[in-house]
Amino acid sequence: MIQKREDVRNIAIIAHVDHGKTTLVDELLKQSGIFRENQEVSERVMDSNDIERERGITILSKNTAIHYKGTKINIIDTPGHADFGGEVERILKMVNGVVLVVDAFEGAMPQTKFVLMKALDLKLPVIVCINKIDRPEARCDEVVDEVLELLMDLDADDEQLDCPFVYASAKTGVASLDPNEEGKDMIPLFETILEHIPAPEGDPEGHLQMLISTIDYNEYVGRIGVGRVDNGVIRVNQEALIVNHHEPDKSAKVKISKLYEFDGLERVEVKEAGIGAIVAVSGIADLKIGDTICDTEEPVAIPFQKISEPTISMNFIVNDSPLAGLEGKYVTSRHIRDRLMRELNTDVSLRVEETDSTDAFKVSGRGELHLSVLIENMRREGYEFAVSKAEVLYKEDEKGHKLEPMEKAYVDVPDEFTGNVIEKLSQRKGELLGMNPISGGYTRLEFSIPSRGLIGYRGEFLTDTRGNGILNTIFDGYAPYKGDIQYRKQGSLIAFEAGEAITYGLFNAPDRGTLFIGPGEKVYSGMVIGQNGKAEDIELNVCKKKQLTNTRSSSADEALRLVPPKVLSLEQALEFIDTDELLEVTPDNLRIRKKILDPTLRKRASFAKQ
Repeated sequence: MIQKREDVRNIAIIAHVDHGKTTLVDELLKQSGIFRENQEVSERVMDSNDIERERGITILSKNTAIHYKGTKINIIDTPGHADFGGEVERILKMVNGVVLVVDAFEGAMPQTKFVLMKALDLKLPVIVCINKIDRPEARCDEVVDEVLELLMDLDADDEQLDCPFVYASAKTGVASLDPNEEGKDMIPLFETILEHIPAPEGDPEGHLQMLISTIDYNEYVGRIGVGRVDNGVIRVNQEALIVNHHEPDKSAKVKISKLYEFDGLERVEVKEAGIGAIVAVSGIADLKIGDTICDTEEPVAIPFQKISEPTISMNFIVNDSPLAGLEGKYVTSRHIRDRLMRELNTDVSLRVEETDSTDAFKVSGRGELHLSVLIENMRREGYEFAVSKAEVLYKEDEKGHKLEPMEKAYVDVPDEFTGNVIEKLSQRKGELLGMNPISGGYTRLEFSIPSRGLIGYRGEFLTDTRGNGILNTIFDGYAPYKGDIQYRKQGSLIAFEAGEAITYGLFNAPDRGTLFIGPGEKVYSGMVIGQNGKAEDIELNVCKKKQLTNTRSSSADEALRLVPPKVLSLEQALEFIDTDELLEVTPDNLRIRKKILDPTLRKRASFAKQ
């Protein structure tokens, strides 16, 4: 018999990137009494890994739970970046409603539309939280209208259109139901959650059904499956079957060895859990996202939407440069293969394929950020390898025509830079769909552009807009191939011989372009040491020493002053490399190199191409 479980609420916090989801969860945790009064709590406590903290973004969804008026509220903090959209899609199967966070100045953005569309498809009730109302340029009334328009555009039903609005400042920890009224605490939001998010339903006497929505991985206990109990009761030491909606033949007998519920930031061991509970299960080796843990007597898989396919790929290759193996701890193809396969345990949007070479693996993901986070994690763990330029994944239609992934790009730029941005994106096969002025002297441009047209553009965009532009993109399906795009107009400056870069050798290089290295750095023949001001590649001897004779003394010339080199970040290096180059990634250094190091063979290859 279907029953409601009134003492539990399951919600997901969804929003566009940087609209304040994680800060909001922080405040809900603090005000629910999870922390002691004298406990020091770091900012954005939910962003647990180093990269999330450094970049200020959420990459993996996180579970937490708070107690309010005798009700346990399970909260899932989700990522806002389109590259991690696969996380959001799955999470929503675990919850009974969502809190949509919208910035009081930026309003409804592309990712707001994406996450809201997923929630409406699953018929989930929505609470809209207008955040950052304390911003001087906040425009609450207009943003409310934007959200209502967005709901109408997405064909929300009457119940969803009648959603409650809460006005909050997550940073100062206040919320109110009236934009003109200053709140004192987060209680209006807590109350709205209890009132508008339905309690989970299920049959407590029925056969066990629990869908695995996310997988955590721990070196000691292996895979940990997280999901919601839909029917029945799950108990420790219980015999169960694993089945999958998309794999009808799958049926594996397992035993539940450990069971955890979430409380605050802790995982608490429990003996059993009933309907509506969000629990973590460990001790099942081959558990995958989308699996259903069922009763042995009557196994029925819960339907589960397929994860969106990757749109971009790059090759991860064993490093074979002259400096290979000097800095990394894990350098062999077996090490790299094992690490990539381990990543598949937790990241469902990733694909890893073997290639013709045993030393290279094709890794496909949802975007450049998705893959760069994996690269950064691997180098921090001591891996050394090389990666190729990101390439998009093409498809063919029934008639054999080539299709390519397209993106909707929303660009907010100061008015004086609009012409420059339109020109650059048009060169990259972008089509301008709309142009609207927004407050503060900014214009919002909307483009339809091939995914490959955006590869390597972000750095150039920030330079063109002097750091004031905001570029947001979202996947927009496949369309016929738009023609060739020239990625880079400048050539590379290439080291001529192996050795150590010397000030004397570097002194004349800035006349040719921008240097990426300074004196004292190790170089090798075929390594890219800078960007040429012109289109062709140039080889330079940066190891050249000054020949000292009786007519040339070391102090006769004035002291040589070098222009400081441009040190590239991982993203900038991935954007810079061309199709005939590789990025050598080690725990200590990022080096760009030509795929073919030998200058003679390289020339031959370029002639053969022509």
